[in-house]
Amino acid sequence: MRIGLILDSRLSSSKITELGLLAEQYGVHTIWLASYIDSREPFTNLSQLALRSKHIKLGPIALNPFDTHPIRILSGLLTLNELADGRANVVIGGGGEALQSLNLKPLRRVKAVQECVEILKSISKGNTLNYDGEIFQINNYNPFWVKQSMPKVYVAANKPQMLKMSSKLSDGIMMSDLPPGIIKNKVEEVSDHLKVREANDFRFNNFMAWALYEDKEKAMNEAKQWLGYRGLFRRWVITSFMSDQEYDVIESHKKEIYQMPILKTSSIPGVPDILLEKLVDHLTLTGHVSEVDQKIEHLLELKQAGLTDVALELREDPAASIKLIGEKVIPAVKYA
Repeated sequence: MRIGLILDSRLSSSKITELGLLAEQYGVHTIWLASYIDSREPFTNLSQLALRSKHIKLGPIALNPFDTHPIRILSGLLTLNELADGRANVVIGGGGEALQSLNLKPLRRVKAVQECVEILKSISKGNTLNYDGEIFQINNYNPFWVKQSMPKVYVAANKPQMLKMSSKLSDGIMMSDLPPGIIKNKVEEVSDHLKVREANDFRFNNFMAWALYEDKEKAMNEAKQWLGYRGLFRRWVITSFMSDQEYDVIESHKKEIYQMPILKTSSIPGVPDILLEKLVDHLTLTGHVSEVDQKIEHLLELKQAGLTDVALELREDPAASIKLIGEKVIPAVKYA
């Protein structure tokens, strides 16, 4: 299993570079930057790391074709890929908090992501791209300056239609916050679709939060505070470990849950702490540093379910987390 890290995209380019180089020393496969509405621009923020690193892959997650035209995504991706000498990747998705902030409606979500992926995957060195889609059209796009191998294009996918489309076109999928049983079902579902194409290196990834600290209360508070960003409001996922009635409580407090990072709080009036703690236990890798072996066992369970990659999101004290992951996690899951 390959370990990637998602760094806080609000960090400066110099800090991203420092952390990325540290991660490279420990054998981390990929550095991802989320594209939040209040973050620094991810392609630009990765440029310094692209120039200074040697082996680590890097790219944004998850860009969407609703707030950024696919050709602008492609231009940014190819530019980063040039700076990184062919080590850039990207994850394309159909939603995110940016759409809510900008009041954008993701109409024909699967089709829009499909066309975006087709555009990104259609480019080749020295050739002009013309594309006549139902949503997007491109005439005479010719990045004549491209010399590197083409970037890998992944899709943020969890539901059947997006999974089916992704299996036909992309280099892999990045699921989010799914437990092993559901991941196993999704891997089997996509593997059936893959039988119609040659995709020997198709990747199955899962986006998860990582918070293991010397202070367990600090770790739990951080994980609870960011639950709104954990793909939380999906009844079909949450009721795999909660009752429908418990999920109703969570759903009825959606606005307050999204506000927790803004208010820097880890509790909500009307939502029992035990429910928030249950969400943390099932959706994240959180606890005391002494519990690292338990988290490794969970990752190995995900690997057994068919996961080939995992993307661990770091927030507080990322350097210490990178050291722990590099020394304990990577050796344990790489050869298991």
